[in-house]
Amino acid sequence: MVTTPTKLVVTPTAIHDVLIIEPKVFGDERGWFTESFNAQDFALATGLKVDFVQDNHSFSRQWTLRGLHYQLEHTQGKLVRVVAGSVFDVAVDIRQDSPSYGKWVGVELSAENHKQMWIPIGLAHGFLVLSETAEFLYKTTDYYHSQSEVCLAWNDPTVGIEWPMPQGVTPNMNAKDSAGLLWDATPKF
Repeated sequence: MVTTPTKLVVTPTAIHDVLIIEPKVFGDERGWFTESFNAQDFALATGLKVDFVQDNHSFSRQWTLRGLHYQLEHTQGKLVRVVAGSVFDVAVDIRQDSPSYGKWVGVELSAENHKQMWIPIGLAHGFLVLSETAEFLYKTTDYYHSQSEVCLAWNDPTVGIEWPMPQGVTPNMNAKDSAGLLWDATPKF
């Protein structure tokens, strides 16, 4: 864990360049306040200079699974967070020259813990809603490009993500996510 003179605490993960970011939350009897993003603090705390061009906001019901998505063109770095409820957020390293190639990392992001995850270009990303409902926000470094989007199968046995779902629960997914490609068939970086 690295504490900087900024209002952020940055914790590295098992995947190179994937970071957990915790902004300082100022609270009292009235409630709380936090800067959800400050470009200067982000650059100082992470060593990264990124330009975000698009913000996305989704609402999902419990056991909805979205992903694992990435784009081959208009590749995106993502800074993700939850503003209502909680999710299990996952990144899978598909960078062939990475020491963590083929590995995954997951963390619970919630409105209560204020954690964010930085997911660099070259990783597939998805999340599972743990709470009754959740609102998920993410900033991206490039625009959505449906023609180059790829979906890695959420349950690929080679990757082996351990989704925190109760026995017998089937995730709620759209057709695109249900038809995700297996590891051997997915294009890599």
